[in-house]
Amino acid sequence: MAKQATFQNPIFQDETKAREALEMVRWPDGPVCPHCGNADAEKLAKVEGKKQSHRPGLFYCNECKGQFTVTVGTVFERSKVPLTKWWMAAHMLNSGKNGVSAHEIHRALGVTYKTAWFMMHRLREAMSGMSGAGPMGGEGKSVQADETYYGNTSKRAKGYKKGHSRKASIVALVEPKGRVRAIHVELGIGADVVRNILISNVDRKSELHTDESRLYTKVGKEFADHKTVEHGWNGGGFYVGSDGQNTNAAENFFGNFKRSMKGTYRFCKEKHLARYLAEFEFRHNNRSGLGVTDGERTAKALAGIEGKRLTYRPTN
Repeated sequence: MAKQATFQNPIFQDETKAREALEMVRWPDGPVCPHCGNADAEKLAKVEGKKQSHRPGLFYCNECKGQFTVTVGTVFERSKVPLTKWWMAAHMLNSGKNGVSAHEIHRALGVTYKTAWFMMHRLREAMSGMSGAGPMGGEGKSVQADETYYGNTSKRAKGYKKGHSRKASIVALVEPKGRVRAIHVELGIGADVVRNILISNVDRKSELHTDESRLYTKVGKEFADHKTVEHGWNGGGFYVGSDGQNTNAAENFFGNFKRSMKGTYRFCKEKHLARYLAEFEFRHNNRSGLGVTDGERTAKALAGIEGKRLTYRPTN
């Protein structure tokens, strides 16, 4: 009943309400011209009722003499899909930790599969870069680092070749009970690559927790402390160290990501992997365990549409 009541929200049924809600999310302090950046209310006029050909929600900027709506300069620009369906797709994508497939969006919203697939990529693009600015961790805090490999797992596949070098490489940095950053490493994982990722994203006053991989041996000396967990893949290992160090949060993130990619999305080309990682990163950083509701998570996702125009050609 609660889910049904959610979908009765006017933003999912009324185009005017959907547009006004998006304006509130994008412009909480009032409209801003995407062409020149003018935010002076006296130099911005809403064009309504003058001509029947004017689009609802059209603004005119007296500073640059340009016109715009709330979708200009966003991932929604030039989209023929109604904003009610954009809100519905964003809500479905953010209401479960496993995501939602383009086929389900295609069936639920009554759009073509090609349109649904492109909508999902644009929403993922909106979620990218939303993990928060500044370094992770800090003095007295710990950050877990771990790596995994994705793709090329089916031995029945025509191009299957054994080995991690044939898979896509991913590094995750996780603050226990906090945020995560997941990075797709396109040229393979090495000690130098891992070092660049760590020093670019983690405060060196942090305590670094990793497994026994040699990738972290040298860079670990650059942090306040480096504690490892010997998983012992051949048996005899452990998952929590003597000082309480572990990489369980990173393992949990990877587990959820891989199960969802296999169960919900089924297949992902490596060139799209960064956007899928951005999706799971965003939901993890805005999860219900941190007090974020489905509606709040959806609004936060749509707050990231600014300046992220995505056309069909680069996705295809």
